[in-house]
Amino acid sequence: MPRPLWTGAISFGLVTIPVKVVSATEDHDVHFHRVHLADMGRVRTRKICELDDQIVSQDEIGKGYEIAKDQTVPVTDEELEQMPLPTAKAIEIAAFTDADSIDPVRISDSYYLAADGQVAAKPYALLRKALERSSKVAVAKFAWHGRERLGLLRVREGAIVLHSMKWPDEIRSPKALAPKEVEVGEDEIEQALQLADRMTIEDLSGFRDEYREALEGIIAAKAEGKPLPAQAEDGKQEQGEVVDLMAALNASVKAAKESRGEHGEDATVHKMRPSKKTTRKTPAKKTASSKSAAAKKATGRSSTAAKKTTKKTAAKKRSAS
Repeated sequence: MPRPLWTGAISFGLVTIPVKVVSATEDHDVHFHRVHLADMGRVRTRKICELDDQIVSQDEIGKGYEIAKDQTVPVTDEELEQMPLPTAKAIEIAAFTDADSIDPVRISDSYYLAADGQVAAKPYALLRKALERSSKVAVAKFAWHGRERLGLLRVREGAIVLHSMKWPDEIRSPKALAPKEVEVGEDEIEQALQLADRMTIEDLSGFRDEYREALEGIIAAKAEGKPLPAQAEDGKQEQGEVVDLMAALNASVKAAKESRGEHGEDATVHKMRPSKKTTRKTPAKKTASSKSAAAKKATGRSSTAAKKTTKKTAAKKRSAS
């Protein structure tokens, strides 16, 4: 079991459950050292007092709050631990609520609560069963790392999990970030729903950190003096390329079907309407009108010539008679 980060108790009405808090997650990130590139020597951060320019050791460093310029009040860890708070050494359950009513944006870090000793086994199991059968989560308050926090208790695989949550006033409003209202067709919405349905999965166990794997590959290659792995092709579209949303959705649904081994009717791709009106070709119209005028002139000339010929013929007949 990981090293406990905090020990205390869950306060559930008149029930007290001694618990130990352990981290529910592991850090698998690749961590770098800051080094001097000339000789690979470590570059460390030194803590220096700005008044006497002396390096200060960790045991000489404490907490201080600046209440005015050039006036700082020291606060010790002992004073923080002795604050008159009911949550100083307890996770106090304040209410129960439906899990769906909790905005995921408010959830922060996650921790497992382990029963601390045999005396905690029965009340721990009691709270766990109450949470499971009610299908609710418990909202709690607790003090940790110099501040009071809001928490959420739920059950995961037989263990009680504590989620640290943001206070309501710590959540920013997204109203200013939302785009302006645009018209979305029912066909587009239906295709998006089909795509979401085709991409629905049971769990997230198949996901992995591909960035970390690629980074580990680079480190291994450099350590062994081998060439770096080839860069993957960028499948992103070129900037400025206009995308037909309907066609993209249709293609996505078709690809999702094929990935699941399903075969059905091909997706219907709708061509985009041109974003700009087609410019009329004025010269072509002028040419057409010129041809029409020329034809009319030619017809007029032919009619005049025919009349002249008729008159000459009639004159010749009269003189002959």
